[in-house]
Amino acid sequence: MTAKEDMVSFTFGDSPAMADELLALVLAGEKTATCGPLRDFGPDGEAMPVVGRRDTVLDGRGRPAAVIETLEVTIRRFDEIDEAFARDEGEGLRTLEDWRAGHQAYFERNGGFSPDMDLVCERFRLVEALPRDDTNE
Repeated sequence: MTAKEDMVSFTFGDSPAMADELLALVLAGEKTATCGPLRDFGPDGEAMPVVGRRDTVLDGRGRPAAVIETLEVTIRRFDEIDEAFARDEGEGLRTLEDWRAGHQAYFERNGGFSPDMDLVCERFRLVEALPRDDTNE
């Protein structure tokens, strides 16, 4: 098991609304994978996911909401993503083409897109949903 100090805290998406939407999919068991451009990882960026590490998912307000455990990490080109991975991202997209269109738009908003860009692809499992105090909303 990974030491607690090795845990990474993060939000899914690029807005508070998207963070909450994707978190809800994780909590419902519909989202078991995620990906991001390889360019965003490294010493000056996000921590690379590590198989076996448990991380804290934050909600759109930055509150700890869930603990996930990384099961698999692969690097694939955007144009090599298959239907199985797109489905496991669980974002309600009906086809691989829907996944590609949605992710292309996301990557264009967040630093650029290329069909041959490398993605860090992570599969994970929900370990625990954390209690949140919603009384101060």
